[in-house]
Amino acid sequence: MWHQVELDLTKALNTEVKITGKQSVSGGDISQAFKINTSAGDFFVKVNKHSFYENFACEMLALNKIAKTQCIHTPKVQQVNTSQLYSYLILDYLEFKPAKMEQWYLAGVQLAKMHQHDIQAQFGFDSNNFIGSTLQNNRWHNNWSTFFAEQRIGFQLELLLEKGISIGDIDEIVATVHTLLKPRKPPASLLHGDLWQGNIAFANVPVIFDPASYYGDPEVDIAMSELFGCFPQEFYQGYQSVQKLDSGYAHRKHIYNFYHILNHANLFSGSYIEQSKDYLMQIARM
Repeated sequence: MWHQVELDLTKALNTEVKITGKQSVSGGDISQAFKINTSAGDFFVKVNKHSFYENFACEMLALNKIAKTQCIHTPKVQQVNTSQLYSYLILDYLEFKPAKMEQWYLAGVQLAKMHQHDIQAQFGFDSNNFIGSTLQNNRWHNNWSTFFAEQRIGFQLELLLEKGISIGDIDEIVATVHTLLKPRKPPASLLHGDLWQGNIAFANVPVIFDPASYYGDPEVDIAMSELFGCFPQEFYQGYQSVQKLDSGYAHRKHIYNFYHILNHANLFSGSYIEQSKDYLMQIARM
């Protein structure tokens, strides 16, 4: 595989590239990760089984979409490819540093600008992709409440049911979410889609990575940023210096994060199933 990586980098950079060293990098739950030293500099390589190629191709598409906005930094994609046994994604290697509060503020500003930059007429994405290792259905839809209720909440509930887990009547839950979101008429903004503290870091600038992008309500990204421990307040101050959050956000964020809790229930089961039930009870009281 590593010889193929050399060939891919040679083609991408238009100069002969030789690997001079590699180190395993910890932190990923799904793929193995390596920092490789080469004659052309350092790169970050994510490795998984051969059948994971589609996941990496989707990640490349989302990273390139975000990079194209020129609003916030992402690691540059060099190549996605397969060897006989493996698939892999090659990115530029970035050395991350502890964040300063002004960098968190800048991250909020830049995310808000990204949300304002690339607005579509419909909700969805160019193709289906993945949230973690779960398929994410991105079929285009004109109506936000229908899109989120059916293709986010309903889809996750159906996946749970296939595992023999039911937290309620799917049609009723989807109808409730649709009704609650119906008054909301958001722009179809480019989203990161999986914006928690593990998917943002800081080099000289804020960097976001591991996206699950689609075009949807910008509040989705802000809600996710609060789910597993809020970002520093400077981030939200920076965001709202560009784009204010509507008063109803405090309620909608629980609906948007219900999606991520359901996904974690599908991926990891355990306590996330009970959390899903708790979220559902909270939503039913809205």
